[in-house]
Amino acid sequence: ATILNRVLYCTQQMDNYANQLVGKISGAVGAYNAQVGLGFSERCAPTKTEMDRLHAANWPTETFENRVLAKLGLLAAPISTQILPPEPLAFFLWSCCMLSAALAQLGRDGRNLMRTEIGEIAEAFEAEQVGSSTMAHKHNPLFFENTEGQWIRNKNEYGKVEDTLISEHQRDLVGSCVMRDFPIILVNLQYQLNTLRRKTDDGTPFLRRVTVNPEACQANFERSAHVILAEPLYIALQMAGYESDAHELILRTLVPRAQANKRLLIEELELHAANDEEVHQALERIPGDIYDLFRHAERYTGNANAKALQIAEAAEAFAS
Repeated sequence: ATILNRVLYCTQQMDNYANQLVGKISGAVGAYNAQVGLGFSERCAPTKTEMDRLHAANWPTETFENRVLAKLGLLAAPISTQILPPEPLAFFLWSCCMLSAALAQLGRDGRNLMRTEIGEIAEAFEAEQVGSSTMAHKHNPLFFENTEGQWIRNKNEYGKVEDTLISEHQRDLVGSCVMRDFPIILVNLQYQLNTLRRKTDDGTPFLRRVTVNPEACQANFERSAHVILAEPLYIALQMAGYESDAHELILRTLVPRAQANKRLLIEELELHAANDEEVHQALERIPGDIYDLFRHAERYTGNANAKALQIAEAAEAFAS
């Protein structure tokens, strides 16, 4: 859900900056010399019908430049020289890179969750796919790797965009050949999307073929289930009137004991309370439903489920 939220935000930013892209039909030095000096701006003024159409499309109508650029889906730069101000395109391409990074986060997370020692998810292995070149038992996270790798390409491509933010007197064409590489950012981004949406012969996209291993998830959870309620336990002690440093008690005393004895923190705290009256009284004041939580770490999930559904619904609304 967090990655989906990032993808959604970056997609919205891409739309926002795409709608702010500018162009110029302002002559060699940006001063409209021919249009003004030769008088064809007036001769090309829009008719009433064209004015109505341009107004309906919410496009400026006052200049020949606006009319031409409207046909290209661009706004006119407020002012230009031989070249355009670089910021609108740079912000748009940066938003593309940000979306690329969000997708790469999915690749990074997926790749790590496939690691042998974690093993919580697995990529589907296609019939014609080759695994490890040396270890036949391994299925490499090919698609997750590619998704992350494209971000590395994009972040370095964006350096070229930054190099074109300055020029000699805001007019030289040194950056012209460099800018011809800019579409690579969009190509790499599209490659990431194509990878995640890649379909098999039966039409099933890649992401739908990623499987979760519940047993591995449970095993990983249980490795630390006896100590992960340290946070609510020390807060509950303080809420119950424990005046000493509850955090230090949990951190320095109870966690080491729980880890050594493979017991729940609450069990270690109950043993400790036998010799600590202040802890004993605080435990007596903790409400029963909260006290019961300390024996069931799997219940300590807050509103994660509702929050995840909220993000999914927002994405569905945006997509529709």
